[in-house]
Amino acid sequence: MIPKVLTIAGSDSGGGAGIQADIKTFQELDVYGMSAITALTAQNTLGVQSVYSIPIDMILEQLASIHEDLRPDALKTGMLFSSFIIEAVSDKIKEYGWGNLVVDPVMIAKGGAMLLQEDAIKAIREKLLPLAKVTTPNIPEAEVLTEMTLDTMERRRKAAKILQSLGSESVVIKGGHGEGDTLIDLLYDGVSFIEFKSDRIHTRHTHGTGCTFAAAIASFLAKGQSVDIAVKNAKQFIQKAIENELGIGGGHGPTNHWAHRKASVSL
Repeated sequence: MIPKVLTIAGSDSGGGAGIQADIKTFQELDVYGMSAITALTAQNTLGVQSVYSIPIDMILEQLASIHEDLRPDALKTGMLFSSFIIEAVSDKIKEYGWGNLVVDPVMIAKGGAMLLQEDAIKAIREKLLPLAKVTTPNIPEAEVLTEMTLDTMERRRKAAKILQSLGSESVVIKGGHGEGDTLIDLLYDGVSFIEFKSDRIHTRHTHGTGCTFAAAIASFLAKGQSVDIAVKNAKQFIQKAIENELGIGGGHGPTNHWAHRKASVSL
């Protein structure tokens, strides 16, 4: 059987993030990709010009159609925009019994545009995280969710424990916003910590890295991999995507989703 993976997220008209990045990732990792669109954005590498939220009824109809015929083996959430959408989507994920949920708590676009309404933070904590197999905040997102400053590794570990205590089985605090030339993605599974280290790639072409990373984790979970192996392989996938930049656009350009295949990396 072909693994099926669902993304519940916003659409990026520039193709670098959101459902576009997710579907590209699914295709590259040999899983069947599906989508439920939560919002439309007008954006490019220079920034987000506007955001339009999809009516909740339409979001729920997309989820119902998928559940009826194409039950996912894993899924990920990205930009959910409002507390109303987060609560409605969370209720349906729970009702349908969908597992292997990867929560990417998208809050701010690379160009600085806010992609999450203020009232949505509480809904993420209380409704979405308790359903998650893995939650993948970057440092600023983890700071918002935990109301802490994460300027040391010790604080990141404490934040990971807090997020895991909210219900997520595992937490990965991504290190891209950290200091230095060595980045550390910190995985906590409720028992132990694993650090995934990589060299910082000095490039402005990093649009969609969080979406792609989470989509890759969901893809590997759908294939039956354990969380630690799925995170390790997703890390390799996104590292190749950043290293082999496309050089598209005048701002924060997209990552290269086919880089791992062209490099013949076995994941």
